Amino acid sequence: MIHKYKYKDMNIVLDVHSGGVHIVDDLSYEILDYIKIPMDEKCPNYIIDKLSNKYNVDEIIACYEELYSLYTDKILFSEDDYERFAKYSVASPVKAMCLLISQDCNLRCEYCFAETGDFGMGRSLMSLETGKKAIDFLLEKSGNRENLELDFFGGEPLMNFDVVKEIVKYAREREKKYGKNFRFTVTTNGLLLTDDKIDFINKEMSNVVLSIDGRKCVNDRMRHRVDGTGCYDTIVEKFRKTVDARGDKEYYVRGTYTKYNLDFSEDVFHLYEQGFDQISVEPVVAPETAPYALTEKELPAIFAEYDKLAERLLENDKNGKHFNFFHFMLDLDQGPCAIKRLRGCGCGNEYVAISPNGDIYPCHQFVGIDEWKMGNLNEETFDYKIKDYFASAHIYTKEECKKCWAKFYCSGGCNANNYIYAGDVHNAYKMSCEIEKKRLECAIYMKAVKACENE
Repeated sequence: MIHKYKYKDMNIVLDVHSGGVHIVDDLSYEILDYIKIPMDEKCPNYIIDKLSNKYNVDEIIACYEELYSLYTDKILFSEDDYERFAKYSVASPVKAMCLLISQDCNLRCEYCFAETGDFGMGRSLMSLETGKKAIDFLLEKSGNRENLELDFFGGEPLMNFDVVKEIVKYAREREKKYGKNFRFTVTTNGLLLTDDKIDFINKEMSNVVLSIDGRKCVNDRMRHRVDGTGCYDTIVEKFRKTVDARGDKEYYVRGTYTKYNLDFSEDVFHLYEQGFDQISVEPVVAPETAPYALTEKELPAIFAEYDKLAERLLENDKNGKHFNFFHFMLDLDQGPCAIKRLRGCGCGNEYVAISPNGDIYPCHQFVGIDEWKMGNLNEETFDYKIKDYFASAHIYTKEECKKCWAKFYCSGGCNANNYIYAGDVHNAYKMSCEIEKKRLECAIYMKAVKACENE
């Protein structure tokens, strides 16, 4: 399988199963439209007939021979060596957990998938007792995994920060006994950040996610307080202070774009201009009936904006002002292991979410959906059938995904979004698919430009 597309002045060909990227001339690009697999050693007459009115016959034959050589060397139209690994997509130890430490929030973001923080279940805070049980659960279910991930999430985690600190302390004590290593992350809207909280976060959290949408007018339109006032002026300085004190520890600022800011490249660069160099601005996922929702009608504008963003980032790099934009970060050399490519994030299998009352869900986006409740810490229950279900959900069990050229980069997309917006974990949520494919084309183009510049 190949995927070919034109981007600016480049003819780009991705060999899907090898991951190889080729920049080809116009003749090669056109011949690829007519090649049938398996390829004949000799250039078929129908290809010569199709293209001889535009190209010299000897050139067509020579070009075909070069493509045939790439084919026989398994560089182009390479076979799918990944499907054979699908049988190994089985239940794995739980290695990561999302703790809804606060099922409450001091913001009322209009697009919040968690229904402004309470997940439709009522506002509550996780107790230290439940937090400790969550740590013990992860230690027990992690098997031989030494490195464990735990994300303090909400709502707004800083509304329950004393419990966060105690859970970290408890985990640090327990990890020594079990021979494990916890890696903590916290996601915060920043309103409650203080010097002491910043110090603790920068000491204990391997990563911190700072929620801000970009320009003040964009951020405050969607991310406002309970009283309706904006939060930008309060959080931007606190975020700068947090990042400045982190040194080389990981962080990123994470925003959401909606129908209201289809010029979201301006928000990306605004965040860069505020001093942040690890940036993610992602499309809202919402019902089409929501006034801010992205629909197929917005796709041309979204695609044009990603094109604009790619060019701006390339120009920025030329001027020595590099920063990472999360969705254009692409490893074409190694990438994740085979199983990771097949099933993605590990939702419901390697990763679970815990609500304040101890309920266990496949991930934070499934919280509150009763049919996906996997058990409860207090009742000491855990549904391994659901775990097995997610373990076996991969790109080869998703009909649309296994035929898609982008399958090894998105790994079948977000299971929660597929379920909520496409009706089934095994269905593809088309809006996310189209946007992801566009971002990949931009990212591959940027890699190609830089490779050509370095030759």
